[in-house]
Order: sequence, then structure tokens, then C-alpha cells
Amino acid sequence: MSADKLEQMFELREEFMQRLCESNNGYYPQWPIDITKKESQVLLRDITLKGVEEIFEALQELKNAKSHRQTDIPLFDRDAFLEENVDALNYFFTTLKLIGVSSDELHAAYIKKHNKICKRLEEGY
Repeated sequence: MSADKLEQMFELREEFMQRLCESNNGYYPQWPIDITKKESQVLLRDITLKGVEEIFEALQELKNAKSHRQTDIPLFDRDAFLEENVDALNYFFTTLKLIGVSSDELHAAYIKKHNKICKRLEEGY
């Protein structure tokens, strides 16, 4: 994914957040939020858990994932699986937008972590 695509995803998420605020009387507080405050941390936890719920919904598409299943269900709705993952990603982008993380900052953190875990493969823990 190019940085431009990541930036576009961030912009679209913020646009949607703005629309929610306009239609729901301030659904989100003004961002970036002060993450030292209790209410901010409660909000971030709530939104993150909504993202986790979407991941669980995606997992429901994996019909053969149960190791104890005796029968094989060859059906897999890839579009539904992808859509639920996009829903999760949107919640995670929301948390990042709320704390003021930019697409450039996320990209830099991603590259840093990628290099760190690749180094672990080479050197071990």
C-alpha cells in the first residue's frame, strides 16, 4: 500500500468521524483527545473493543476453523470476511485519529516494528 493510499484511508475515516459529529450532536469529542484523562481512555477502550468485535465477526466466516469439527464446510465468503476486517480497521483508525496519530506516524511506526520483528527472526528473542 502506498503512503498515498494510507493517507486517503485516514482522510476518509476523519471525514466519516466529522459526519458522525454533525449528525449525532458530537458523537466524538474534539480531537485529538487528552489521553491522560479517564474519559478519553474509556472512549479509546470502547472504540477498540468495537474493532475487536468486528474481528470476531470476521472469524465467524471461517467455518472450518474449529479443530474438533468432523465435517468439512467448503464455503467461505471472502467478501464478508474482508468487509468485517475493514470495519475493524475503521475502528482502529478512529482510535488513532482521536489521539492525533497521522498516516505518516503510523507508517513510520509500522516500518520500525517490521524491522524489529524481522530482526527477531534473524537473531531470535
